Amino acid sequence: MRQWGFVYLADGCDPARDVSRVDTGKCLTVLVGVGEVDQVVAAAERLVAEGAQLIELCGAFGPVWTARVIDAVGSRVPVGSVMYGGEATKQLHDLFGLGA
Repeated sequence: MRQWGFVYLADGCDPARDVSRVDTGKCLTVLVGVGEVDQVVAAAERLVAEGAQLIELCGAFGPVWTARVIDAVGSRVPVGSVMYGGEATKQLHDLFGLGA
């Protein structure tokens, strides 16, 4: 693999501005931050257009937005996502202020 991309969600991110590249000389990793979940499809499509051979998504997008990205990029590249097990629910709720 020569190039892949990871899209993450964080408050205040702008996918036109918040792009980081890590180039080992053998593989380029492109990290794109988005501020809203509905920006993930366009960000993933841009990564593919720029040469990404694989896309990974932050767990914050969940299965619905992951499926939308898979639909958008079709069979051009594989799409995966970070997922958390049930044992992480309390920590995630505490981290993002979603607790009861």
